[in-house]
Amino acid sequence: MSNLIEPLASKIRPKKITEYIGQEHLVGEGKPLSQAIKNKHIFSFVLWGPPGTGKTTIARIYSDAIDADFYELSAVSAGKDDIRSIIKNTEETTKPVVLFLDEIHRFNKAQQDYLLPFVERGKLTLIGATTENPSFEIIAPLLSRLRVFVLKELSPEEIEKIITRATKVLKLKIDKEAKEWLANFANGDARQAIGLIESTASLYGQLTIENFKTALQSRFLRFDKQGEEHYNTISAFIKSMRASNPDAALYYLARLVDSGEDPLFIARRMVIFASEDVASPTALVVANAVFQACQQIGYPECQENLAAGTVYLAKSPKDRRAYDAYMAALSDVKQFGNLPIPLNLRNAPTRLMKKLGYGKDYEMYSKESLLPDQLKNKKYLK
Repeated sequence: MSNLIEPLASKIRPKKITEYIGQEHLVGEGKPLSQAIKNKHIFSFVLWGPPGTGKTTIARIYSDAIDADFYELSAVSAGKDDIRSIIKNTEETTKPVVLFLDEIHRFNKAQQDYLLPFVERGKLTLIGATTENPSFEIIAPLLSRLRVFVLKELSPEEIEKIITRATKVLKLKIDKEAKEWLANFANGDARQAIGLIESTASLYGQLTIENFKTALQSRFLRFDKQGEEHYNTISAFIKSMRASNPDAALYYLARLVDSGEDPLFIARRMVIFASEDVASPTALVVANAVFQACQQIGYPECQENLAAGTVYLAKSPKDRRAYDAYMAALSDVKQFGNLPIPLNLRNAPTRLMKKLGYGKDYEMYSKESLLPDQLKNKKYLK
């Protein structure tokens, strides 16, 4: 491919796992994917994570490492005929055959059923990529034959490393302030940063904050279910409900629906929002009812269910204390590990356990902290 037309993302894509930025829990020394690549272990798996976190890059590096014939399809546009064509090609090679299926959650049940026997027999090594929970979107028989690896949103520091790599390839300078601005703008999505660098470089030849902002305004944006506008629109929808602004929320809902967005994708985020942001537990009941209605009715009628649920959630009082309190507790669990549970809270099914003090002095309506000693009297819910 000519360097004149090769996209920047392709130019800076790492070829080896040691060049990969981010996802240390998967690709760091001794971690699952680095070990699989090192040992040339052939197996099918799913990469689940936010956009722009390196799913395609991992698939390519893995495929190269096992010396496989690599095929890349998008489930948005691919169908059985594409799979059939790849399977036909497997009969003419002795190499492993890797199929990277982006947006695998968009394959319907029949399409996934068609894939299953080829994965079972090892005809295909399947690598799926998805931004959606595989438990909901991939049929159980297929999912049972795939390992699931969860990718994390890239940190600003990791995005800055990718920015540095991109600017070196373009032979352009970028100062510390502009780099930090761009890393924060990217919001964990490397594609956002790379795309804005590419468009700014082509328009202005200099990477400054002002040029980034101008280039951003001049970019032609349209709704693309695979691209950033998809995520921008759902983000605006959620944030409008969080701001208790039903008019804006309905507008962004209409954009999602008009684009043909999967109603279950929208409804699922409403269910999450109801638990994270709304004070009333009734909100979760309403959001679940909307989700079930979308499952049973589908388009076009279910857009009315989505609209009614959106107005209810937008107008409901907001309270993130339960969510924030849980995340604070989770942070302590990760920091301190499994601290000893107070003896009076422990189960005492045997005489020895009772003798050791398990369950002793337990009071059903105790006013005491009940937390492990190291966290005594800590308050999560404020």
